[in-house]
Amino acid sequence: MSNIKLTSEILNKIFKDSSIQYGLREFDNIRPDQVLEIFEKEKGKFYIKCLKRNKDILLVNEEKNITKPEEAIRQLWIYKLKNFYNYPLDRIDLEKDIRFGHEIHSKAADIIIYRKDKETPVIIIETKNPSEKKGLDQLKTYINSEGAPIGVWSNGMEKVVLYRSYPREFQTLRDLPRADQTIEDILDEKLTLADLKKSYNLVKILKILEELVLAGAGVDSFNEIFKLIYAKLFDEKEAKKRKDNELLFRQSKDAKITFDSINKLFLGAVKEWPGVFSEHEKIELTPNHLSICVAEFEKIKLLDSDLEVIDAAFEHLLPDVAKGKKGQYFTPRHAIDMAVKMLNPRDREYIIDPASGSGGFLIHAMRYVWNNDLKHAEKSVKTDYARKYIYGIDFDDKPVKIARAMMLIAGDGRSHILKLNSLNPKEWQGDEGEKENARAELRQRLHEFKDYDKNVENKENFKHFDFDILLSNPPFAGEIHETSLLRGYELAKNGKGKLRNKMERHILFIERSLDLIRPGGRMAIVLPQGVLNNTNMEYVRNYLLEKARILAVVGLNVNTFKPHTGTKTSILFLKKWDEKEKPLKDYPIFMAVSKKSGKDNSGDYVYKKDKKGIVLYSQQGKKYLDHDLDEIAEEFRKFAKEQKINF
Repeated sequence: MSNIKLTSEILNKIFKDSSIQYGLREFDNIRPDQVLEIFEKEKGKFYIKCLKRNKDILLVNEEKNITKPEEAIRQLWIYKLKNFYNYPLDRIDLEKDIRFGHEIHSKAADIIIYRKDKETPVIIIETKNPSEKKGLDQLKTYINSEGAPIGVWSNGMEKVVLYRSYPREFQTLRDLPRADQTIEDILDEKLTLADLKKSYNLVKILKILEELVLAGAGVDSFNEIFKLIYAKLFDEKEAKKRKDNELLFRQSKDAKITFDSINKLFLGAVKEWPGVFSEHEKIELTPNHLSICVAEFEKIKLLDSDLEVIDAAFEHLLPDVAKGKKGQYFTPRHAIDMAVKMLNPRDREYIIDPASGSGGFLIHAMRYVWNNDLKHAEKSVKTDYARKYIYGIDFDDKPVKIARAMMLIAGDGRSHILKLNSLNPKEWQGDEGEKENARAELRQRLHEFKDYDKNVENKENFKHFDFDILLSNPPFAGEIHETSLLRGYELAKNGKGKLRNKMERHILFIERSLDLIRPGGRMAIVLPQGVLNNTNMEYVRNYLLEKARILAVVGLNVNTFKPHTGTKTSILFLKKWDEKEKPLKDYPIFMAVSKKSGKDNSGDYVYKKDKKGIVLYSQQGKKYLDHDLDEIAEEFRKFAKEQKINF
């Protein structure tokens, strides 16, 4: 056997940017450095011993900067086919030319597995570079040309198993059949909670589904995927009560049976978690299309899983029109973390986001309390905290659905995520069930005035609240012209007390946010930088100084919200003056400017690397983002301690 250390070093060099384990997550049950034989045959030229052909294949040529990661992946597949799926080597062929009619295609199939007759293809495997983004069309062509029922696309990180039962369209399978199994055996196998993957890339799964199904299905991809997510969450929750934790969210031999089973789970989810879908909604995908989607989703664990993975998938799902034209953007999660650390939420403090979007601020604030004050608490105590103290409001249906789902996945299904227009409480009136329930949930957080008439008025107009903490990134786009709405805002009046003709939405959000927190409460709000330094915005700054102590201003790097927008933004941190507190005229304010946003000019994330240029990972296997917001948060905490700002 080769030098394990050398093999490990070469694999790490080839796959360094892909994953903590050589970018070979698909083979996490194998030690690649122990099953592959890599050696230096000539100076700077490293070869790998082919497990089928017993010959040396060039893997790395340092002089010409050539690397062939797909060859290492192919060799791992040969090892896996022989040792896990029990296919003998004499039924495996490599680089076989694919015929199209009387012609021979110039590209050969990487691996072909034959039936026992050693002539009839049963499986075709295409191995790709981990960075390969080409789709599945080539594999489909090979399957059609060779008449093989099964094809595998693998880039070392993920695999897609395609199955075509002629003349039906392609569907996917959760795994390959072993040499002694049929397709039916795979579809008949029970699936339990213990079988589910905890590490996966949900965005890549969604892209596969878009390519295989969603692009041509004629349905709203967002809603249909959401229905499947809810059905799966419900199944995982119920599986804990079933014998052997068996799952029902799985592919069956018959697409109609799969459809009926998943639809039943979806209806169960609708009843379990009302307010996301109506009781009359059903899955709109055809049984065959649904079967393909189920095969991809059935392998992964959603409940209590990594929220960042789910979050990225929802950001991918939300159409650009919903993210950009209304001025809504997903706030990068490291910027959220900075704001949460600086405000330091504690147990028993009520938290609100009046423009909650997908719930990023709320979820990170909730988890901050879980990891600090409630670090040693039972899970039920953490869930009770989330249900009682976390509130979110948004006017857009899709982000509300996302926020509710994120809370559900985090381990809580009944938080106060409300579909309302924060800026216009007059719209909250009405007999519709959702608005009535929202008013009931918010009424208990209304501010109590000593004046009886003020109290009565406040209970009517839902203006002043007593939340302890507010975190928000309100939408920047859009002006409000509605006179009846503007009349309720001090900032909508000019210096002479006359109502302005129009107001930018985010300016009204500043006043609304201050009304939502109690005297002494604190808040962080993302704003366009012009609010803090343009001369025509002086009246806003004067209003802020009168209402609250400015704790900090953090200027975010221009790349922070890319690729959605290049608007220069800041996060403003405030502490509302107490009722008996006189506004200070002169006091120090913490000021900072982020130089490293964790993103490049294109809006792609940038990760920390060591001196050799290798990406650095945490013990949990996550890449370290290259940003300076954690340092800014720590410096603010020192500043707050020095200034005796205690919360």
